[in-house]
Amino acid sequence: MMQKVVLVPLAKGFEELEAVTIIDVLRRAGARVVVAGLDSTDLVQSQGGIFIRPDSKMELIEPQNIDMIVLPGGWGGTVALASHPLVRSMVEALHKRQKPIGAICAAPYALSEIGVIEGQYTCYPGIQEKIQRGEFVESLVVESDHIFTSQGPATALPFALALVEKLFGKAQRDEVARAMLVSDS
Repeated sequence: MMQKVVLVPLAKGFEELEAVTIIDVLRRAGARVVVAGLDSTDLVQSQGGIFIRPDSKMELIEPQNIDMIVLPGGWGGTVALASHPLVRSMVEALHKRQKPIGAICAAPYALSEIGVIEGQYTCYPGIQEKIQRGEFVESLVVESDHIFTSQGPATALPFALALVEKLFGKAQRDEVARAMLVSDS
């Protein structure tokens, strides 16, 4: 089986707990997670002042090589992702191919601005006021067609595990959860 490739673009002001949780959990599951800066591989600063060095930059990523894209939240990062032409075209290309797309916290706003939220979604409380499409639901994680959304830092782990299940199946999701001492009571 070919290794699944997940793209996580980072922009200044991203939410670090969400980004690192998504990257870590998907890597534990066996995905090749490519962390991409918008325009360079220079360090990207999170909203909390933590710096992460991307593996690549958006212009080097080919949509046909990507199995999933996941946008972390953080308002500053979200606004930058929503307006970046290469992020927009990547999301549009994956949406057209019905590939899984994830967004957490404020990032469903970016999906709305790009035009791919049509069904149910969730997001950080209050962000739904800025989203003009789809149907907001109060839930930790929402899967609507191939779009996955979640609420924020505290929901990053169940969100990441839902992404693992989508890419690799329930057995792999359960194995990763067990190894991380997640109790699914």
